[in-house]
Amino acid sequence: RRMPSCFGYPLSIAFIVVNEFCERFSYYGMRAVLVLYFKYFLRWDDNFSTAIYHTFVALCYLTPILGALIADSWLGKFKTIVSLSIVYTIGQAVMAVSSINDMTDHNRDGNPDNIAVHIALSMTGLILIALGTGGIKPCISAFGGDQFEDHQEKQRSRFFSIFYLSINAGSLISTVITPILRAQECGIHSKQQCYPLAFGVPAALMAVSLVVFIAGSGMYKKVQPQGNIMVRVFKCIGFAIKNRFRHRSKEYPKREHWLDWASEKYDKRLIAQTKMVLKVLFLYIPLPMFWALFDQQGSRWTLQATTMDGDFGAIQIQPDQMQTVNPILIIIMVPVVDAVIYPLIQKCKINFTTDLLLFFPLQKTLPVFPASGQAQVKIINLGSSNAEVTFLPDLQNVTVLPMESCSQDVTQLRYIEDIQPNTVHMAWQIPQYFILTCAEVVFSVTGLEFSYSQAPSNMKSVLQAGWLLTVAVGNIIVLIVAGASKLSEQWAEYVLFAALLFAVCIIFAVMAYFYTYTDPNEVEAQLDEEEKKKQIKQDPDSYGKESEAVSRM
Repeated sequence: RRMPSCFGYPLSIAFIVVNEFCERFSYYGMRAVLVLYFKYFLRWDDNFSTAIYHTFVALCYLTPILGALIADSWLGKFKTIVSLSIVYTIGQAVMAVSSINDMTDHNRDGNPDNIAVHIALSMTGLILIALGTGGIKPCISAFGGDQFEDHQEKQRSRFFSIFYLSINAGSLISTVITPILRAQECGIHSKQQCYPLAFGVPAALMAVSLVVFIAGSGMYKKVQPQGNIMVRVFKCIGFAIKNRFRHRSKEYPKREHWLDWASEKYDKRLIAQTKMVLKVLFLYIPLPMFWALFDQQGSRWTLQATTMDGDFGAIQIQPDQMQTVNPILIIIMVPVVDAVIYPLIQKCKINFTTDLLLFFPLQKTLPVFPASGQAQVKIINLGSSNAEVTFLPDLQNVTVLPMESCSQDVTQLRYIEDIQPNTVHMAWQIPQYFILTCAEVVFSVTGLEFSYSQAPSNMKSVLQAGWLLTVAVGNIIVLIVAGASKLSEQWAEYVLFAALLFAVCIIFAVMAYFYTYTDPNEVEAQLDEEEKKKQIKQDPDSYGKESEAVSRM
């Protein structure tokens, strides 16, 4: 049946674009305040907060493979999106409930009495969210593309531009709003930072996203699952390795490529396509290091902002709101880079790391905090120019002596317990956001264009999964460094990341130098020609009749 349209576009794409905006608002809004929730509500230290944050992000980029398998091999895209969106919505709701302080604050002192309940609910919510957002990630854009006919290439291309704009709009608006919601005070028995509202609004937006998507159900063009090409690729690779191992003896002649050992079971076309994909995936190996630095915007950089001055005159910027700099710069820079910068650098990949530059002046102004279980007491003798700072084991153990017990004039002593506010302004983070966003725009555009130009048409999904996997591995790298490194100073960790990225850049440059370009269309045309010749050889009479019929048309 004919699907309803508007201005030459399928009407169904309106539901898909609105759905994507709401989903991205939900995801980025929740993620914007997540590391501060770990630090200030669950009372985790910076390293553990960073580790759990990057574990969650890594899981979000590992689950797309699962979503693609479910959609292509079992449920189809529509049912997969609906099913996993329900899981996603439940996860966001659980996350909002986990942040309700009054739920376990039985003595009404403003602190949860059973923090384990909140941690268990938080982890459950995050796992459900990761399954949901990751699972629908490879499905929703492809489902939008399915709505167009073959002759609507121009409309399909414009749809993807609008789709990308909705992603950035959702990200930008949510990272502005949710930190404001978090900064509000709410609660029944005691007033706390309002994490339930900051997580509750994204949960509501995810519910709206699900309702909007289902509302368009009658207008969608739903393609039945055709089997997942990734499964065939993995089976081909596995059989080639197994067959090569079986014939490892020198009596068997060598083959041009190790994948040629799959020729006993798989056709020549699949083997040739798999070779092209593996060439690109091999170049992906160094890429996770870029994402290891990039995704620290939501963890280390946000925690860095908590130690800085957010006073912008009439506006007080929250630490987690600094993340809005990235989507704002993307919207501004993408057309500039595409029209001016990108044509100049073309295939070069330039990555920068600048958080280290800011940390050195920031380090000098950070206060010296007492260790766990200690209190900081500053005693100033007004009769002297010296001030003494003492770390005491426990403030409760400090005994205030009566005046008659003092051996000197107590009027000359003043008891002070304070920490001066930091003087380094949050605006100093903008240059590092600017440089990293420059790297992101150039890196992503170049990387995706290169990948798609080097992959066969039916293997784009495999490369998309591989690209997303590099993001997951990058976050796992941060997790390992934050959890395993024994570096006592934050600047040392930044130096470590800078050194690792520098080393990776050298390795990648060598790999790129030895890479030889291939034209997938040319390779597939040669395969078509070979198959045609093979068909003529096997049944020349049938091919002759077919050619004659075509010539009469």
